[in-house]
Amino acid sequence: MAVASSKFRLRITTPENIKYEEDTEMVILRCITGDMGIMANHEKTSAILDYGVLRIINGEEERRMAVFGGMAQIGDNQVTILANDAQWPEDIDIAFVEAERDRMARRTQETADDLTIAKDQILMRRTLVQIEVSTFPLISGTGRDESKKDV
Repeated sequence: MAVASSKFRLRITTPENIKYEEDTEMVILRCITGDMGIMANHEKTSAILDYGVLRIINGEEERRMAVFGGMAQIGDNQVTILANDAQWPEDIDIAFVEAERDRMARRTQETADDLTIAKDQILMRRTLVQIEVSTFPLISGTGRDESKKDV
């Protein structure tokens, strides 16, 4: 009797390039209906992605990626994510993102134009996801932030 694999193939693509393609133990993604966790041998399904943090977990290591919409196709021990945009922490210019967040917050307070406010709220969500991803350390070993060890 064959033992089921504990990993599945995860492929994350954007219109520009392939961001990730490896065997993975677990991925957690933000869908428009909430977060979805996927492990090996997950049932076939598809999901529409929201702006959010995508978590890739292998053992005690975890990587995070900012994902901005798209769709996920799950089945046959594969997960294919077609993202509108996706960024690793090292791809994010945190100073620029924080300046954009502050600019949008000021503009939202200064304008009464509903369309501008709606657009800025979407961009604000994007900047908040980028800030969260860019400040998350790689976790390995103990499952805690190794840069905050007790002195």
